[in-house]
Amino acid sequence: WIIVVLWSLPTFSLFVNSFRNQEAQRTTGFWQTQLDELTIANYREVLEPTIAGGLWDAILNSFAIAIPATIIPIAIAAFAAYAFAWIDFRGRELLFIITVALLAVPSQVALIPLLQMYAGGAHLTLPIIEKTVTVFPDLDLAGTIPAVWLTHTGFALPFAIFLLHNYISGLPGDLFESARIDGADHFTIFRKIVVPLSVPVLAAFTIFQFLWTWNDYLIALTMIGGQRDQLPATVVVASLAGEFGLREELLTAGAWIITVVPLIVFFALQRFFVRGITAGSVKG
Repeated sequence: WIIVVLWSLPTFSLFVNSFRNQEAQRTTGFWQTQLDELTIANYREVLEPTIAGGLWDAILNSFAIAIPATIIPIAIAAFAAYAFAWIDFRGRELLFIITVALLAVPSQVALIPLLQMYAGGAHLTLPIIEKTVTVFPDLDLAGTIPAVWLTHTGFALPFAIFLLHNYISGLPGDLFESARIDGADHFTIFRKIVVPLSVPVLAAFTIFQFLWTWNDYLIALTMIGGQRDQLPATVVVASLAGEFGLREELLTAGAWIITVVPLIVFFALQRFFVRGITAGSVKG
């Protein structure tokens, strides 16, 4: 409980300061707050587009980024994990090792190459035949939300496949044998057996991925750039203080608003969290 209190104290101080004006935040600590000085003016200004720059629209952008960027890698990784675990095909082990090895690649080193690919495509020049081959077409994705989806999906898939594979490979093989005897194909087995039994690990990864995409700053800023109307809340909240930080009292209200959503998601799915994250870690 001591650790819980220590970890919760900064969040509580952020919550209290979000209801205090600029002078109170600058001159006294949050523990000295008087009830008569509490106000919702900070929240009113943060959510007012003409004053703070439209944090409400940025929150909608965050949902537009986080929800697809969570669903897409889960869907792809679930199919891939089942294939790696229960479908015997040539090169399965090597391909799985390569996939897991991608966990070691830092996302920062790939952002600029990805941005260049989104802006102009990827082309490979073959000097022997003097011909240029298009590896990735120019889809004009730079500065758009789909570019953030694709980037988050690419960085999330190695961990998602690894996590889901450990769980799915530990499911009883007798279930799959019985289903095959009854004439079920791979898709039927996946839909009726694997998915219902994998709810804990799917929920655990949903928490991880949603929190990561919702709180992301670097990828969104790099891929969207100066397109203000498409920036998520994490990028917009950094500019709430205005020039020279003259309105820094708005930062606490803005930060608390974008903190509420991850808290709701975590507490809604927390009963699956421990079960899912330890999935496949031990066998016996």
